[in-house]
Amino acid sequence: MLKDIIEANPLEGYNLYLKFEDEVHGVINITEIIEFTGIFAPLTDPAYFATVTVNPDLGTICWDNGADIDPVVLYAKVCHINLEDYFQQKNQGFQRKSRESFSENISD
Repeated sequence: MLKDIIEANPLEGYNLYLKFEDEVHGVINITEIIEFTGIFAPLTDPAYFATVTVNPDLGTICWDNGADIDPVVLYAKVCHINLEDYFQQKNQGFQRKSRESFSENISD
């Protein structure tokens, strides 16, 4: 599910319009994802929040102070995917694949 963000536009009320490399796009409210503490504390200032940029090397949004947000979390939010379900399915698939790979390696 890892898709890079290619466009980010700040909107009013801590909303962001995000567009991903696969053309998926939508608006999210950042307050549903982060708490404005620590590195995210400066984002409480709407003017600073509006300085959001896309870091093409990371494939996600960031601010000058080093704050960034995992693009998987943002993609899931735009697509209305429950992250707990996503990570549980991903971990189950990884465990199954690891067992299969282990079995293949010991049978040689």
